[in-house]
Formats: sequence, C-alpha cells, structure tokens
Amino acid sequence: MTNKVKTLVMSAALVAAGALGVAAPVSATTVFCPDGTTASDLSNCSSIRNENNQNNLMQVLNTIINVVIGVVGFLAVVMVIYGGIQYTTSAGAADKVKSAKDTIMYGIIGLIVALLAFAIVNFVLGNIFK
Repeated sequence: MTNKVKTLVMSAALVAAGALGVAAPVSATTVFCPDGTTASDLSNCSSIRNENNQNNLMQVLNTIINVVIGVVGFLAVVMVIYGGIQYTTSAGAADKVKSAKDTIMYGIIGLIVALLAFAIVNFVLGNIFK
C-alpha cells in the first residue's frame, strides 16, 4: 500500500470518527446540579430555576454555546475533508502535498479544540451555579 493510499484511508477514518463525535446529541452529557442531583443539561436543574420554573438565561446560554461549538466542529470536519481532497488531487507536487497535510492537521486540531471547548464549557457552567 502506498503512503498516499494509507494517508487517504487514515483521513477517511478520522473524518468518520469526527463526524460521529460532532453528531453526538448534546443531551447525552451529564451535568451536576447545585443540589447534588444530575441532569442532562443545566436547564433541567431545579435549584437554579426561577419562580416560573424556567431557566431562560441558562437555556439561552447553553444553546448559544452548543451551537457555536457545533459549528466549529462541523467546520473542522469540512476542513479535514477538504485537505483529503487536496491531497488526492496534488499529483505528488511537494508544495500542494504540504498544503494538504497542513489543512488536514489544522482541521484535526480544530476538531480537538471544539471537543475540549465543549467539555470545558459544560464543566465550568456546571460548577458556576453550585
């Protein structure tokens, strides 16, 4: 198997793994509420709701952050795919191969940053309201 084919197969596997990570439902996470219970997101914590049994600020904040992180993750996966296309169409030109590898690397770094940002934001928001 040539290096190009190995790289293409590895890129496809990373894209598939990244797509599965980005497409995972947000409600699958567990956060700890200030009263010691757990919930799917902070808007379901009864101890931080207002008198109308709603938590508008937390819902809006949680939704905005999750949408932004989801868009960043989606763009990272698109960049990995674009880098793979660049790599396969480079025809062995050294400058094009380097550019394609850099695009793939930066796409993977972006995906990792998006996943870490999601984890950090949920951790921080979960602990702010303790």
